[in-house]
Amino acid sequence: MAVLFNVEQIDFNLVGRRILKLWVKQVAEAEGKSVGDIAYIFCSDEYLLSLNKSYLKHDYYTDVITFDYTDGDFIAGDIFISVDRVRVNAAEYGVSFQSELYRVMIHGILHLCGYQDLAEADSKVMRGKEDFYLKFLMNIQCSTEKKA
Repeated sequence: MAVLFNVEQIDFNLVGRRILKLWVKQVAEAEGKSVGDIAYIFCSDEYLLSLNKSYLKHDYYTDVITFDYTDGDFIAGDIFISVDRVRVNAAEYGVSFQSELYRVMIHGILHLCGYQDLAEADSKVMRGKEDFYLKFLMNIQCSTEKKA
């Protein structure tokens, strides 16, 4: 069982992979799940738009698409993230690129854990979980820095 990071048709380097893998595993555990095979695929707006049209029949840009292969309590899936869209959203929301990237990354994991965000009430719950687990990541990073 693994958390993998891949890049598709763009130049992108994800920093802190070891901590991010630990974060994903701890979030899954906190949600009563175990990590199966999870692949993050970082790509461009155009690449993700193509997937959105082909698989979801949506003709618009999005920041993340999650393909869920979860089996019982073992979360698994492919999480495609548009690095272009993350940059645009970070600027629009007045947050750092890194912060927005982490939000989108955990958003995909929360979908694998069973959370939805189509209805307003569900979206509110999802946003609260994202905020909670972003703080969770900061705690992991701080404790890792103290050990180094």
